Amino acid sequence: MFKLTLRNMWRNLLRDRQFTLLNIIGLSTGLCCALLIYLWVHDEKRIDKFHANDARLYQVMERRVKSNGIWTAKSNSGPMEDALRKEMPEIDKAVSTIPADENILSVDEAKPVRANGKQAGNDFFNIFSYELLRGDAPHVLADKQSIVLSDELAAKLFGNPAQAVGKTLRLNRNENMLVTGVFKNHNEISSDKFDFVISIDRSRDKDGSLGAWGSTYLNVFVTLKPGTDVAKFNAKFANFVKQHTEGKVTHRTPFLAHYSDLYLFGHFTDGKQDGGRIDYVRLFSIIAIFILLIACINFMNLATAKAAGRAREVGIKKAVGASRGVLILQYLGESTLMAFLSLAVALVMAAALLPLFNQVTGKTLSLLQVGPGFAQVTLLITVLTGLLAGSYPALYLARYKPAIVLKGEPRSAKGETFVRKGLVIFQFSLSVILIISVLVVYQQLHYLQTRNLGYDRTRVITFFKEGKLRDLATQQAFEAAAADLPGVAHISSMSHNLTGHTGGTYGVQWPGRDPNDKTEFEILQADYDLPETLGMQVKEGRTFSRAFAGDTARLVFNEAAIRYMGLQDPVGKTVKLWDQEVQIIGVLKDFNFESMHEKINPLFMMLSPGSTYRFLVQLEPGHEQQAIEGIQQLYTKFNPGFPFEFKYMDDNFQVLYKSEQQVSTLSRYFAGLAILISCLGLFGLAAFTAQKRNKEIGIRKVLGATVSGVVMLLSKDFLRLVLISVLIASPLAWWMMNKWLNGFAFRIDVSPAVFLLAAGGIIVITLITVSFQSIRAAMINPVKSLKAD
Repeated sequence: MFKLTLRNMWRNLLRDRQFTLLNIIGLSTGLCCALLIYLWVHDEKRIDKFHANDARLYQVMERRVKSNGIWTAKSNSGPMEDALRKEMPEIDKAVSTIPADENILSVDEAKPVRANGKQAGNDFFNIFSYELLRGDAPHVLADKQSIVLSDELAAKLFGNPAQAVGKTLRLNRNENMLVTGVFKNHNEISSDKFDFVISIDRSRDKDGSLGAWGSTYLNVFVTLKPGTDVAKFNAKFANFVKQHTEGKVTHRTPFLAHYSDLYLFGHFTDGKQDGGRIDYVRLFSIIAIFILLIACINFMNLATAKAAGRAREVGIKKAVGASRGVLILQYLGESTLMAFLSLAVALVMAAALLPLFNQVTGKTLSLLQVGPGFAQVTLLITVLTGLLAGSYPALYLARYKPAIVLKGEPRSAKGETFVRKGLVIFQFSLSVILIISVLVVYQQLHYLQTRNLGYDRTRVITFFKEGKLRDLATQQAFEAAAADLPGVAHISSMSHNLTGHTGGTYGVQWPGRDPNDKTEFEILQADYDLPETLGMQVKEGRTFSRAFAGDTARLVFNEAAIRYMGLQDPVGKTVKLWDQEVQIIGVLKDFNFESMHEKINPLFMMLSPGSTYRFLVQLEPGHEQQAIEGIQQLYTKFNPGFPFEFKYMDDNFQVLYKSEQQVSTLSRYFAGLAILISCLGLFGLAAFTAQKRNKEIGIRKVLGATVSGVVMLLSKDFLRLVLISVLIASPLAWWMMNKWLNGFAFRIDVSPAVFLLAAGGIIVITLITVSFQSIRAAMINPVKSLKAD
């Protein structure tokens, strides 16, 4: 019986190959999109969840008062770790870390390797589950000269990670380090990327500020004892910094945040968590549901449009005793069978598209990468898709009465027509929303990339001060020689990357300042010629110059700082920095030194060539390659043994908006696929409409109707539905996009042209889709149309 039913289902699918092909293409495309998005969402949700102590693992964060609200920071004071361990009985373990930065490691002096290194306390591998392949977790960082390598880095340096432990390597060409452990690289499932770990005690010995509560440079992580109430702990913890500074520091409120949640929920506004990457996870989950719904709607529309053609089949089956339930099961079975056929095609499509998808998302996803849950979710999605897609047609077909359908094909019920039109409006509304969203995201990203930042990042290369170039005399000699190279317009250095907050102080004091005001001013330590190298504009006064002695005791502020301090005619006035009087010699026009999600905050620039860590070279147009080759030769001469590796400043800027770029690219692909699926359904509906009105078209042509007239006759109903979709979708898309744009301090306004372009595009696509079938129907000889059954 089952075989017979299955055979009948298969024959029904083969009977109308166009219908079957359109449905399989639509469903498989929808399922493929859903599978790819599921892989991405699943991977996003597992980031940082691999730690054995995940449920008890927290990061110490702080809410800090700023000029424009409350800033939530991850950095902490050096004494925080030890104080927590000693004074808070709820703390199980605590560890401090210093974020990873680039270093040179070498075993063979001729083959140095650049890698990102993290400094951490001895409990690092006890708190975090970075699997140690070699070494003992409690002791691998016990010595200040110890270093723990990732398995990938150990393989690069020693060939075989198993042979690395006990070996010696050179750190930055000037220090011997003993390899005490090798850990497994978890870059794919960890938000914290680093290649090696060394002891934080090295920095504690060198930098006295790490022992002060006023300095915030470290990251602190803790594991809580089982059963600890985090809310109660945070209430107790809120005044911790204030208590340890004898009431002097009141603008910093520490709290614990669940570590693995910060990857997805890491954005804070005015001290409150309000999203993060979870917004994109939700967005693409909604897109997956949208596309699946569009694919299911296609199936339902095509099946109901074709239902009248199967009316006699239903009547005969009912006449010979088939019950309504059996018929419902048959038609649901057909739709589910088609869904599984579509799944097979979708898996092939997903496997073929994964390399491109990985390239766009920056991941290494695989269909074999996920566990049994993936197969279960995939089967569940397929069954639900089949049942949902076939539910209305099955219920609609099964209600036919044999006496009526055996006398002739029943007329389409008004309810059926209404539902079908409603579904077309719904799916095209989703498509229009996606089109408008893609256009707005593209415009915002274009605005971010082309907006005047207040400095010129074009043709500027950056590279780190390393080795001998950290010596101030050598640095100055290198800069002087580089400035004379052909193709070099300017050279300077700074202690900032202009892509985010790197360090600040509330130690600026001015006449009339509120003593309780603890607003942080960003610090930019600079060398001579930095504003000239980056094309920064001076509003008042001057910048640092070798022609003036004593500029190391003078400051240059940005406009935001001067506005905040309320100073009139600031040039020449004196303020205090860390209780030392300093003179303001210039004011720079505001420039963005953080992402454009943030407003421009107060900043001052101080002359401190010895404290900078990044060179910047502005290249003359047309001579870039010549200049780079000259700098490389000069770099090798002044700093032998260190590889010259540079980046264009513009590349660093693009990293700020990596998530937005991914969203923009993926949205374009998925919007295109949604339109394709919608058009497949429209194509099928137009074909069935033309077939249904075959005789009418023949009569009209006999009476003198033109091809263009017939095309317009068949197209106008579909165009009406699409226009209704545009009217419904436009306000929804406007609301959604404005909500997204509000996350940027610098944003575009949603232009009416976007809606006109989206409407025009969807109308043109509809006309092309429908016209193909309409022209085909209009070109048929009317004699054949009138003879047709």
